[in-house]
Amino acid sequence: MGSIQLRRNFSRNILIRMILLSAVIAALIVWKYEFINDVYFRNQLTSTGLIINGTIIGLFAIGVLRMITIFLHYVAEENALIRFLRNLREGEQDPLKRIHKKAIIANRYRTMLGLHKANCPINHGSLASTLVANESTRNSLPRFINNILILTGVFGTIVSLSIALIGASDQLATSINVSGMGLVVHGMSTALSTTITAIICFIFFGYFHIKLGDVQTNLISAVEQVTVNELIPRFQVQTDSALYEFTGLVRSLQELVNQMEQSQQTFETVEQRILETLQGYEEKSDTLHNDMAEIKHVLKRGFRLHEDD
Repeated sequence: MGSIQLRRNFSRNILIRMILLSAVIAALIVWKYEFINDVYFRNQLTSTGLIINGTIIGLFAIGVLRMITIFLHYVAEENALIRFLRNLREGEQDPLKRIHKKAIIANRYRTMLGLHKANCPINHGSLASTLVANESTRNSLPRFINNILILTGVFGTIVSLSIALIGASDQLATSINVSGMGLVVHGMSTALSTTITAIICFIFFGYFHIKLGDVQTNLISAVEQVTVNELIPRFQVQTDSALYEFTGLVRSLQELVNQMEQSQQTFETVEQRILETLQGYEEKSDTLHNDMAEIKHVLKRGFRLHEDD
């Protein structure tokens, strides 16, 4: 991964954590079944508690299922991002090989490739803002359930206390009223059960809702790092990078000029040596010519020949 800060299998680890925690809660429910039966089901005069608790658990279940689908989606996105980086590092001709066409990194790559082919400037800030906006809509339902979950418990408590007050008023109306006292107990029991249900569901749901935000942040951050480190250098020539490359070209030309000057000096040295060699050769030739003339003169005198012969 190099400099890309991506926690691998982060989404999968959160899913495993959710399953383990759910198993622990299920074991506690089985262990404390008698207590739960007494609080939630036994001697219920009205169905108010079942309706409110059922609503809380229903909202909780819908939110958890939605979070599970989002976690699974981000598991696929993390794998696609890792595959994309591997394709780039291995020099694949098609970086999107074995990557789903709807993956975030695939959409980002195609967008930047299209802008590059159209000779349009690439605004990384706009691309990042668009991605954050798109992914934030994915969490709208879990965010809504997380905000109202605790309020359902408060609503159940208020309704239950109202039932208890009705029972208390009936108890005060007559000195002996068994049903009125039963409504008081039932109302308090329902208030307790709805509060417990809402608090437990809110703690569980709130924790994994925060982790869902962490997973989303981890993925988006990695996508933006890949964009900056890998894609922008491929598709966009920045002013700073162009100046840097031009400066490097000037430096290369300076080195080439220096090498040419050194070569010119070498050629001048060789030329000077050649001239010196030719001059020495001319001097030797003159000396040889004089020696030959003298030898010729001596031979003529020795053989008593005329100078004209």
